[in-house]
Amino acid sequence: MTAVDLSSPATPRDPGGPTAPATTPHGADVEGAEVNGAEVNGAEADGAEVGQRVPEFSVWPATVTEEPGGRVLLAGVPLTDIADAHGTPVYVLDEDEIRGRCRTYRAAFPAPEAEVHYAAKAFLCRGLVRLVDEEGLGLDVCSAGELGLAVTAGFPPERILLHGNAKSPADLDTALRLGVGRIVIDSPAEIARLAAAVGPRGHQKVMLRVTPGVGAGGHAKVRTGTDGQKFGLSLRDGHAQHAVARVLDQPQLELTGLHCHLGSQITETKPYLTALRRLVGLMARIRDAHGVALPELDLGGGHGIAYRPGDPVLDPTALARRLRAALAESCAAAGLPVPRLLVEPGRAVVGPAGVALYRVLAVKTTGGRGFVAVDGGMSDNPRPTLYGARYAPRLIGRRSTAPAVRTTVAGRHCEAGDLLAEDVDLPADIRPGDLLAVPVAGAYQLSMASSYNLVGRPPVVAVRDGAARLLVRRETLEDLRARDVGL
Repeated sequence: MTAVDLSSPATPRDPGGPTAPATTPHGADVEGAEVNGAEVNGAEADGAEVGQRVPEFSVWPATVTEEPGGRVLLAGVPLTDIADAHGTPVYVLDEDEIRGRCRTYRAAFPAPEAEVHYAAKAFLCRGLVRLVDEEGLGLDVCSAGELGLAVTAGFPPERILLHGNAKSPADLDTALRLGVGRIVIDSPAEIARLAAAVGPRGHQKVMLRVTPGVGAGGHAKVRTGTDGQKFGLSLRDGHAQHAVARVLDQPQLELTGLHCHLGSQITETKPYLTALRRLVGLMARIRDAHGVALPELDLGGGHGIAYRPGDPVLDPTALARRLRAALAESCAAAGLPVPRLLVEPGRAVVGPAGVALYRVLAVKTTGGRGFVAVDGGMSDNPRPTLYGARYAPRLIGRRSTAPAVRTTVAGRHCEAGDLLAEDVDLPADIRPGDLLAVPVAGAYQLSMASSYNLVGRPPVVAVRDGAARLLVRRETLEDLRARDVGL
């Protein structure tokens, strides 16, 4: 078996303590140069800062190895063995990859001047909750369901932040009952609702989500920092300033800072720097109007990762360096103390750690187009249908010498748009029974999964040091029938 240097973007090679040094991501923003091909110390930003990579494996976790016969192992565990033991589709999470990315973020944004909260919406289960807790990150949740799962798994509620544009009474009641650390207010109506729920003798730390008027993200549906969409309170039209005044008038609510989230799959630092400067400007106006210097500033997440070889990524270490410098400069100019900086990576922590395995069910050519149909699809990964997401699937379990042909990997569901990967290169001799692996499958796949066509959601298996353990079992037909209370 040959081990290949396949270190993933932003993942430390040393899985040691929480301050393990981070490597420089492939194609990252380094030493003041932007991503997407800018020059970095005389070399292209897409250069070999972490050594040569095998292109087809460059987006896989660092523990991947391949045997001469084509068998692929993750953390020493053959992926074919996982498929045989748990069936397909099945999702595999490399635990060391997740831990390494957590440690990279903690090193880049060290306490106490910064905090890192894992964004649970990317993917959450009890095993992941415990891992994130062990690595010292906080948690960012969007619902009573995510919050309740985290707390019942043992996560300290004071390290949890709850946000959402339309929090239900159950969301707020659960947050207050469990003692969540901060609640992010997203609308004026929520101020009175929350104050009433807290009661005159209660106390709750809150932040205010501000829309800074910065558009960024890989798709229009995930750009959340601009005006005219459902999240936050606009900085431009004065709604944010008015909401600040209303919060400060509620003695049971402690306004600790401002929050924003610009979007997802952002691969440049410039949008974050622009948002930071605008929010510091608002903090200065709050100080001038109310005599309050807010101690926290949360810039959300959305840090871009590579789904296919050559995709740009956002380096958290370089991002942190630039944000800290800009924050110090902006606060000095405004005469403000430097607030604690919060970030909320989700996809960038768990996305590259996941690999989805599918079994090929059918192969055909129609209308001059080749299709490989697999036993999963939009019920376990809606991202291609929703956002046009692109992946780099690979044949595993055997080595093919056949030439590569342009192929579309189709899902099993009754939708023409159920296509997992369009126009990708796969061996011409691919056949039913083969296994396909889709890397970078850890985020926004199972967390957005459904039971469309009454197909149960796949299991999740964690691998580490040659061992595999089940984190989430497969959803069965019995599970689905149990919800139907009958005639």
